Amino acid sequence: MGQVVVDDNGFVLYRFDKDSANPPTSNCKDKCAQVWPPVTSTDGNIPQLQGVDQALVGTIQRPDGVTQVTLAGWPLYRYIGDKAPGKWTGQGVGHTWWVISPNGKKNLTCVPTGTPTAVPPPTSDNNNSGSGNNGGSSSGY
Repeated sequence: MGQVVVDDNGFVLYRFDKDSANPPTSNCKDKCAQVWPPVTSTDGNIPQLQGVDQALVGTIQRPDGVTQVTLAGWPLYRYIGDKAPGKWTGQGVGHTWWVISPNGKKNLTCVPTGTPTAVPPPTSDNNNSGSGNNGGSSSGY
């Protein structure tokens, strides 16, 4: 997969093409944020990301008041379809979600054939939906 950025639990982090890096803006809300939870900073401080130039790490304020971590201006996300550390099943979902490289660029080392779709958002009836890697919604969350 090449160089990737992971969270403190080893889960691969992603960026979203419908966001903006200049100015840093998140456009993933509601159901999108349920499938692609933002990487947040609970204390408001800029976190350390291993293997990343700290000068590239920042934060933004989301519309819901949560502080989201950015890399080179790109808001960072996890993917609920990645069931274990090191998995990257969100790569290329909707042709808008990409594993992020330590420099903030899209990691295009391993692009899936076709365009995978996102797992569906969790429901109140079953919080463990989305057991498949590419099943569910065609919206590209």
